[in-house]
Amino acid sequence: MGFFNKKQKSQAKQQSKQQELYISDKLDENLSRVKEILGNPTDLVIRKFTVRSTNMQCAIIYIDGLVNDDLIQSNVVKNVQLVTERKQLPEKPKQLLRVIYENIISATIVKTVKTLDELFNGLLYGDTIFLLDGVDFVLDIGTKGWEGRQIEEPVSEGVIRGPREGFVENLQTNIMLVRRNIRDPNLRFDEYQIGRRSKSNLVVSYVAGIIHPELLQEINRRLQTIDMDDAPDTGFIEEWLQDSFLSPFPQITSTERPDKVAAALLQGKVAILLDGTPFVLIAPTTLGNALQSPEDYYERWTIATLTRLLRYLAAFIAIFMPALYIALLSYQPGMLPTKLTFSIAASREGVPFPPFVEALMMVITMELLREAGARLPKTIGQTIGIVGGLVIGDAAVSAGIVSPVMVVIIALNAVASFSIPEYSLGISFRIILLGFMIAAGVLGLYGIILAYIMVNIHIVNLRSVGVPYSAPFGPFFPKDWKDLVVRAPIPTINQRPVYMQTKDKKSGNKGG
Repeated sequence: MGFFNKKQKSQAKQQSKQQELYISDKLDENLSRVKEILGNPTDLVIRKFTVRSTNMQCAIIYIDGLVNDDLIQSNVVKNVQLVTERKQLPEKPKQLLRVIYENIISATIVKTVKTLDELFNGLLYGDTIFLLDGVDFVLDIGTKGWEGRQIEEPVSEGVIRGPREGFVENLQTNIMLVRRNIRDPNLRFDEYQIGRRSKSNLVVSYVAGIIHPELLQEINRRLQTIDMDDAPDTGFIEEWLQDSFLSPFPQITSTERPDKVAAALLQGKVAILLDGTPFVLIAPTTLGNALQSPEDYYERWTIATLTRLLRYLAAFIAIFMPALYIALLSYQPGMLPTKLTFSIAASREGVPFPPFVEALMMVITMELLREAGARLPKTIGQTIGIVGGLVIGDAAVSAGIVSPVMVVIIALNAVASFSIPEYSLGISFRIILLGFMIAAGVLGLYGIILAYIMVNIHIVNLRSVGVPYSAPFGPFFPKDWKDLVVRAPIPTINQRPVYMQTKDKKSGNKGG
């Protein structure tokens, strides 16, 4: 008997919990539950008043600072008080609330809500809740109106030529910026809620009729597996979506530029927008995409091709230059011209460290200067970066700790890494650089070749949401080479990327 009593008690508790999830038909009880659950915060506003022609009690609740007070006053409170005073209204509560919903409240977005979970979702996102005594559902009125940053030029991506507007922290504004670039009725925005406690709004954008259905299905599957308390930035989403968390390469692109997102959507890719951050994710991505820039399509094809070739040269310098210095001086000095060998040897006279230690010290010093420049205020950060590099470099050479050639190589390496359009790929190259330096210090040029083979094997096996990261280099798609290392004239780029397997192959638009 005791067992059955416990079972009955547990069932009764479950039933009571289920009842607590739904809104009560008693106004005071609902207001008390809202106060209790929220902890009666100081920014919770509760305004009780009477529907005058019926003398029924009603109330509005909202969070101060998240709403537009003028909308609440003009579209809700004023309408209900004035109209209900002059108009004969139903005496039954549910019919009365239906009339208020359909004829009195003049807000654009109004919906009925029956559960406490939906009530708090709207309340904590800037909506106003209208409650009427005797009704077991409420009205959720869209009155969002918090302060936000204005649209301005992207901070992390410099614009040379092209639109000078970037995403902001407001999700609706970012959706508007995407729609302004793509006025296609097939443009879709699928909404999710991410975070068990934050319940942040996330939107997946794509163009129906272009995107491959399996790609969209795979991204939706991965998003549904996200389980975290809070997602303050798209960096959290990126780590959940990427194929390999051990890879140093960025498998998803982040950007602040609406034109870059629009170009990616027209290629059959997916954009992921998160409320509260200006950074939008683009998936999938490839190594070739990371070395491209939107400015490539705003300049003539000859200029764009030259700049792309310079970026590939910069990538080579950012990865190999210090490693080649170590290998050639430590193991294969005979491969250098005689005069250059004598010049380097003369500059290294008195340096107490081998090339590997010398290069490692300078690379670490440069990384420290970069990090310090990024963390300090802008007015000081640039000065520290320039003056610090000059002073430390000159002092190190004067003290005989490093050679002048080493300072030149590290400076050239730093400039090359900053030439990479995607910031995260530049960081990846700096990580890989350390591996190449160690390989060069152990085995010389043979070590560099072995490390290069290993990196290529990794890139070929890497995927970005199932798409080969090395495409169209390998697997080899010759048609996509018109917009890879070189940028062919715009009229000749008339197909979307083959590796994306889009439903609509034909394209008259720019790539990105």
